[in-house]
Order: sequence, then C-alpha cells, then structure tokens
Amino acid sequence: MQFFIDSAEVNAIRALHAVMPVEGVTTNPSLILKSGRKIDEALKEICAITGGPVSAEVTAEDYGGMMRQAESLARLADNICIKLPLTIDGLRACREIRAGGRKTNMTLCFSASQALLAAKANASFVSPFIGRLEDNGGDGLQLIADIRKIYAAYGYGTKILAASIRREEHISGAALAGADCATLPPQLMRDLVKHPLTDKGLAAFAADWAKTGQTISA
Repeated sequence: MQFFIDSAEVNAIRALHAVMPVEGVTTNPSLILKSGRKIDEALKEICAITGGPVSAEVTAEDYGGMMRQAESLARLADNICIKLPLTIDGLRACREIRAGGRKTNMTLCFSASQALLAAKANASFVSPFIGRLEDNGGDGLQLIADIRKIYAAYGYGTKILAASIRREEHISGAALAGADCATLPPQLMRDLVKHPLTDKGLAAFAADWAKTGQTISA
C-alpha cells in the first residue's frame, strides 16, 4: 500500500519525505487555507519535493468551471493529479481529463456505488472517506472492502485511496481491506513508527550496553 501525505504544509512534507516512504501528496481547499499559502506556490513546491501524484482540488461545482480550473492546475507541474468531487459534473470532467492523459482523484466518496461510477469514468484514484463516514454512523473500512471486491470482480484499474484517516487502526484496516493507497496527516505518519515495546526494548539494550563499558568505533 502506498503512503501519501494529506497536507499542504510544505515544510512538513519535505521533512517527512526525507525519512519516510512518501509516495504522493493530497491537498484540498481546507488544507490550503490551513497552510496560509497561495495555492499555486504551495503546489509547485510540493510537486518539486515528490515525483508521485499531487492531488490538487478544483473548487468549481459545474463542468465548465471544473475543466477551466483543471487546465490551470495541470500547468503547475507534470505530477499534478486533478481532484474532483464525486458528482455528475465531476464524473463528466473526470472522463474528459483522463482522455487527455492527466491523472484524476475522485474525492468525497461515501458509497460503493459512487466508487463504481468513478471506476467507470476511468478515474485514476477514488477516495473513500473512512473517518467522516464513521462520524455519520457508517463503516469506512467495510466500504473499502466492498469497493475492492467490486473492482476485483470487474477488473477496474482505479486505485482505492483511503482518506479521512484518523488513527493507526484505519491504516492497518485499510491495508487489510485492500486499499491501494492511504493518505495521512503528517503527525499520524510519524506516529506509525511508535510503539511502547519498541521504546522499552531500546531502553533495555541501552542499559545493558552501558554495563559492558564498550564503544563502537566509527
């Protein structure tokens, strides 16, 4: 499963990319607002950090507006992936953009039927929102499993990009359910490496090593 960072914070992305398996980035209007950056500047910098897909979301809700914004965003870098809402106009725009050779990410997916439509529109990625679905009484991980079963049955190539990740269990659960990718906030990405038994083991090794009185020469 590929790991993407869900952020528009350039410094955080750069720092993680240096030490973690970061294979792409996802952004949205809320993350751009949080970053305090101009969207064009932030996206150009992010695209220069990673060679993987960088999802840049349109804000228009009509087909014509989506296509104009998609064209503008696509000019920023070759690895821009156009992020579109899972609506009728979004699906139409997805089909057209994919025909032109650009990657797309269909976002705000909350049902297997929506994911099926995204695949039929030839989307590169579909983003089921695990945490937000759970907030509203749904089962986000079961949704991932259902989408995987449908895609496998019909041979669709759209990648399942697990989104709205809130905790470590969402990551392992999405992997087990068959997600191709997961997009994580920077802090959660860092937290994945942590485990109390790892810390305990390191402390024990350090204490025993100190008792030997030895050093390891460089």
